[in-house]
Amino acid sequence: MAGPLAPTWTPETTSDERSELDRPWVTIVWNDPVNLMTYVTFVLQELFGYDEATATALMLQVHHDGKAVVSSGPRERMEHDTSRLHAYGLWASYQRDT
Repeated sequence: MAGPLAPTWTPETTSDERSELDRPWVTIVWNDPVNLMTYVTFVLQELFGYDEATATALMLQVHHDGKAVVSSGPRERMEHDTSRLHAYGLWASYQRDT
C-alpha cells in the first residue's frame, strides 16, 4: 500500500525573472589595434556566412563604435562563436542581450 502523497510545490517566477531567462545571448566583436579591417570582414564572412556587404557593415560598426553584435542565440552557441572568433585572433565576448 502506498503512503500519503507529499504536497508538491512549484516555485513561481516573476515576470522580471521570466523576461531575464527569455533574453537571448549575443556574441560581440570588439575593436582591437591589431587586425586589419579587411581581415575582420573576411572572418565574419567565413564564420557566419555573411555576405560581403553585411560583413563590411559589421566591421565598420566595430571600427567606429568599438564593438558590434555578430550573432545571437542560446548561451552554448554564443560560447562556441566566441571561441571560434578567438581562434582567428579577434577580440570577442558573449553576454545576455541588453
